[in-house]
Amino acid sequence: MKDPLASLDWGDIRVFLIAVRYQRVSGAAKELRLSHSTVSRRLSRLEQVLGAALFERNRDGLILTTFGRSVLKRAEEISLGVNNLRSDIEGSGDTSGVVRFATMEGIASLYLASRLAGFQASYPHIQLELLTTAREVQISNREADILLSFHKPQGTDMVSKRVGTFGIGLYASPEYLTTHGTPTKANQMADHSYVGYLDQFVELETVRWLEELIEHPRIVFRSNSMIVQRSAARGALGIVALPHFALSENETLVRVMPDLAARRPLWISVHQDLRNVPRIKAVQSYLDQLFDTNQAYLNGASAHSFG
Repeated sequence: MKDPLASLDWGDIRVFLIAVRYQRVSGAAKELRLSHSTVSRRLSRLEQVLGAALFERNRDGLILTTFGRSVLKRAEEISLGVNNLRSDIEGSGDTSGVVRFATMEGIASLYLASRLAGFQASYPHIQLELLTTAREVQISNREADILLSFHKPQGTDMVSKRVGTFGIGLYASPEYLTTHGTPTKANQMADHSYVGYLDQFVELETVRWLEELIEHPRIVFRSNSMIVQRSAARGALGIVALPHFALSENETLVRVMPDLAARRPLWISVHQDLRNVPRIKAVQSYLDQLFDTNQAYLNGASAHSFG
């Protein structure tokens, strides 16, 4: 009987893995520096060799089929084996290549992105990709290699570690407080206006911190962006609930009612098949150390209080 894998081109496995990462032929083509038609042809050829569809193709991009997910596991084993072989040849762990990690837009923009130069200096051959999203990233579908989240993700194929916490408080501009008064008691909070999230765009319950601090807040302005909410509060639209890391060094917002506070955990998760890949371990270790060093800051040690 003819071996169905006899005509398999191992290069098509790499094309498949990159297509899974980008979820679009166009993204894979750009990464591989190939034409759109070449990537499509190679994916079709791989499906023909394997005898089943790997993707469902629609206007949202490439969605893995059940068979595709099983092939993904084996394809990554092949990729990992090649990396391990390279490490054996070189005599040490290969800390090179691309690592994509995903997290919420707020912590990525207002905390993480400005603190990655030290990592790049230590690992110049690792290229970081930071994916920001307001939804739950699917590590099992390889949308990212590492997930930084505000809760422990569900799933048996992930290895998760709690690496710290961050605090959340209520903030307002001095102009708002001059106009509307500074609350000093919890029963005064109902008289104030608030800035919050757009409910229909909140997919992660862990960001509903305003409602945790204030029962039935009178929200006068909503946005799906933490950065926009911060700007609105700076413009005296209302009181906003923000993680302490969202404050700048020369912040104009001041903290009100410090007793009203919340806290969220920080979890780093990685697919179990990637947990021993040297470049993945390097990123995990750096983030772990970063959060450990910054715990006081993340929990509001430098937050300005008012009232």
